[in-house]
Amino acid sequence: MHTLTDHPPNWDWYRSFLAVLETGSLSAAGRAMGLTQPTVGRHIDQLESALGLKLFIRSFDGYAATEAALELKPYLLQVAAGDAALRRVASSQGAGVQGCVRISASEIIGVEVLPPILATLRQQHPQLVIELVLSNRADDLLQREADIAVRMFRPTQEALLVRRVADIEVGLHAHRDYLASQGTPASLEQLEQHALIGFDRETAFIRRLQQQYPLLSRARFAWRSDSDLAQLAALRAGFGIGACQVRLASADPRLVRVLAQEFSVRLETWVAMHEDLRNSPRCAVTFAALVQGLVAYAGAD
Repeated sequence: MHTLTDHPPNWDWYRSFLAVLETGSLSAAGRAMGLTQPTVGRHIDQLESALGLKLFIRSFDGYAATEAALELKPYLLQVAAGDAALRRVASSQGAGVQGCVRISASEIIGVEVLPPILATLRQQHPQLVIELVLSNRADDLLQREADIAVRMFRPTQEALLVRRVADIEVGLHAHRDYLASQGTPASLEQLEQHALIGFDRETAFIRRLQQQYPLLSRARFAWRSDSDLAQLAALRAGFGIGACQVRLASADPRLVRVLAQEFSVRLETWVAMHEDLRNSPRCAVTFAALVQGLVAYAGAD
């Protein structure tokens, strides 16, 4: 019987394992990794042999993960995050600001707010490489899933350097053409007569918000999506009334704020990174640029 000491797995096997786990097939995993299908299949066979475990159930329509594979997944994701962080640190060695910085931000902030901030930063430091992860979940900075995170809540993990940069106001908006055809609500109660844009699944934040604004009920929404970008697209297309950052909407003359006195939510905005990265030139300048840029963005409300 083989043991791990007989044939210790190499990292390429684990990378193939995670890719097959993600895609469900050898061919899709191979395309994602730039490898051939036989190579990926050989990695899986070698890993199963080394671990003495069955990781996938083979069928005509793909590879289904076994219970053992699913139990291994979180540990390998930590290893993958560590490997990526190691590569980012290695890429930054040398004089000056250079290398890769991985930033995690929500969809709206990442797509609508950060690009001009990061473009200016790149002009100042042309050897800097940016990786941007669009995510509304709290990426674990301690596990180095990202170097820096922009969050709409205060990160509570220890060993983090955090900076509250601003409060960003969110209000109800609609396309001017929608209001021209459907009318402008004069009260929150009148929103029942309109097509509302909102979430699909509740979160803890939404449940807290519903206590103040009971109108935020999934049953009342004519457009439901957990993607903030999809909600914004629906708003810009004139589908109905939805929530949007006031600063973002003010830059679009097609969007009109409604019920400003009745509905206003302020989102805390924080920039955070692991305290061990404070002496990293690439992370320090990026952290400072994000703080400065977000303060300017929020201050234009």
